[in-house]
Amino acid sequence: MEFQLKQRGRAALHFLSDLAVQAAPLRARVDADIAAHGLNESTLADDLDERLRQVDAALADSPAAMAMAALGEFSGVQHGRVAAAAFEEIQAELEPRLKALSEGPTTIEPLPGEKRPAYFDVAWIHRTTGGWDGHPYQGFIHGELIHKEYVARNYPGDIFAQRRQILSALPRRDYRRVFEIGTSSGHYTQQIQREFPQAEIWGCDPSPRMLEHAQRVANEHGWRWRLFVGSGEKTGFDGGQFDLVTSYIVLHEIPADAARAQLREAFRLLQPGGDVLFSDVSRYAVLDKKAVFWAEYGAVHGGEPFWREAASLELAEAAREAGFVNVRSEALGGGIYPWYVYGHKPE
Repeated sequence: MEFQLKQRGRAALHFLSDLAVQAAPLRARVDADIAAHGLNESTLADDLDERLRQVDAALADSPAAMAMAALGEFSGVQHGRVAAAAFEEIQAELEPRLKALSEGPTTIEPLPGEKRPAYFDVAWIHRTTGGWDGHPYQGFIHGELIHKEYVARNYPGDIFAQRRQILSALPRRDYRRVFEIGTSSGHYTQQIQREFPQAEIWGCDPSPRMLEHAQRVANEHGWRWRLFVGSGEKTGFDGGQFDLVTSYIVLHEIPADAARAQLREAFRLLQPGGDVLFSDVSRYAVLDKKAVFWAEYGAVHGGEPFWREAASLELAEAAREAGFVNVRSEALGGGIYPWYVYGHKPE
């Protein structure tokens, strides 16, 4: 979607994004302070809570740790507010276009099953002020400003290309009907559309504001998606309707029990011979102790209340329990991120 930010809004967003670059050297100094207290792979506790207490005690007087925490807190609190202010500078000229894009081939309907799970309101996702529905145009603010002008600028790699690359883990290219769980503002959905242009695409998300922007994106391209307001644990659809159920980096936003429920629901929704592909963050099991500490640090400061239980969930086991076979749980390309679990519903 083409648009032009005002100078003030663009500069404010880029300033916050650039803080991450400036804070990067602080992490090396924090690592040095941790090591100076004799904490390493052999001395860090196996129990994660005890390990966090060890590191907190070691960093109690660390100027680098204090500065890093202050910068992280500032960015965490301010990024959503700054993005909303940047949007409001151009809202008057952009709003007629956004309203026009609500009309088109892509529809939004209530999900027959569960609409808004309790976990969705536990915290503001990513600490975005007001959460995913905190602004009438939060879908645009998240999808076009926070993601593209704040997160993606300093992301290690192409954050959008990864959404298409993960689809290379699938064994087929002839899917006819795809169901996406956690559509949000439609970034992954666009890649599904481009990778499987012949497929009918359905998607769900508990946030109406996010789906409204996904609808705008689809209508701008002339794509026909069916979007549903609700969650992926109990869709209420008849079973056996889809040959692919997928999600991208959604599982760490939900409790582990909800992730298991989504795998069970995916199995029910799939036709025999269908596939599931869920991607998520790196598993704690493949990280060393200090890397797990830093993942926890990011989760706490980034407003991710379910990260630990999600990253600790054994996805292959959960997929097999749901009924899937030929299960793979691994990182794309042999690294540690993005992680995915693939499974096949027996013929």
